[in-house]
Formats: sequence, C-alpha cells, structure tokens
Amino acid sequence: MITNDNHTNNMVKKESDILKIVKEDILEVLGRENKRISLKSMNLEVNVSQFFVSKAINELEKENLIRLSLDKKYGDQCIQLTERGQNKANDILKKHLILEEYFKKRMSVRGAIKAANALEHYISTEVVEVIKKLSTFEKRGIALTEFKKKEGLITDVNLSIALFERLISMGIYPGEKIRITNKIPDGVIIEIKNKKFVLGKDIAKEIEVLEYGKI
Repeated sequence: MITNDNHTNNMVKKESDILKIVKEDILEVLGRENKRISLKSMNLEVNVSQFFVSKAINELEKENLIRLSLDKKYGDQCIQLTERGQNKANDILKKHLILEEYFKKRMSVRGAIKAANALEHYISTEVVEVIKKLSTFEKRGIALTEFKKKEGLITDVNLSIALFERLISMGIYPGEKIRITNKIPDGVIIEIKNKKFVLGKDIAKEIEVLEYGKI
C-alpha cells in the first residue's frame, strides 16, 4: 500500500509540474505575440498533449490571467491576456531573455534558446538575479572535479540539452549554491538545499563552479 501511495503522489507531482510549465509557456507565447491567438494555433505552439493545454487554459482563465472569446470569422475560440496576465507574461519573458543572453556567451544561439527554455520554469527570481550578475563576469568557473573549496556556485553545465534538462529537474543548474561533501574515486558527492547527489566524473567535470562569496 505504501508503494502504491508513493507512486500515486509521484504521478500527481509530475502532472502538476507539467501543468505549471504549460501554463507558463502559454503566457510566454501570448506575451511574445502580443495579440489574440486561436486555440488551434496555441495547441501547435505548445508541444504537449491537448489535455494539458486545455487544463492549463482553464486554470489560467480562473486565475484571471487570460480571457477567451469567439472569433466569428474563423469559428474558433481565441485567447488573449488580461492586464494581470500581461504583467505575468512580461516577468516570464524577462526571465527568459536574461537566461538566453547568459547562455549565448557559452553556446550557439539555438542551444542558448533551448537551455533558456529548459531552465526558465525551474528557477526562482533570486537565482535569475545571480545569473544576471554572473553574465558580467569575465572569469569562468573551474571543473567541479578540480574545485578545492567546500562551497561553490555553479556557473556552467557543459552537457547536452538532454542531460542538462535532467540535471535541472534535480535542482542542479547555473546560479545555484552547492556544497561538496566528499570526493570519491569515481565522482563527487554534492549537497544542494539539503539534498545529496552523487555525480560521476564524466558529469562532474562538465560542471563549472566558482567559490561562493566571490561574486
């Protein structure tokens, strides 16, 4: 029974995380377009199942962030931002722009956009401000495997987008403070917000860190 309950809780949590991302993506699309968008177009823009798009739109409408109206010309419902929704969309767009500009200094434009898209849903305003500050630094971090201090700040994760997204989902990303608890023959054990992770050398060497307090 305990295993089943835990499994159910994990599924609910996963669905709630997806829903949060979809809601933010919808607001971001509307903010970029700055006009009414048909439901059909929105389903094409947000690349998830229609179930999540419909549920997200329903919640956003209840939160007074969007409003729906019928476009008689095309016979389809359209979505547009409310004043409150526009403010929320502007915050999301600002966060995305800061992240995109940061990653453009470290990878291709296409890669920077993908990295920003992956990270923007997980980080707090405080971390965004740290990343904004990091973008002004000329000095790069050093590999986690070579880092000698106990506490550091992640400045870069030089991995494929797939692995980058996986680390993000675990809470490991640029701008986040980490503590090195131990170094083992095959990797590094780190702690982030009271959670411990064992990183293999192949991953740890691609994570760049600066001494915490030096920024």
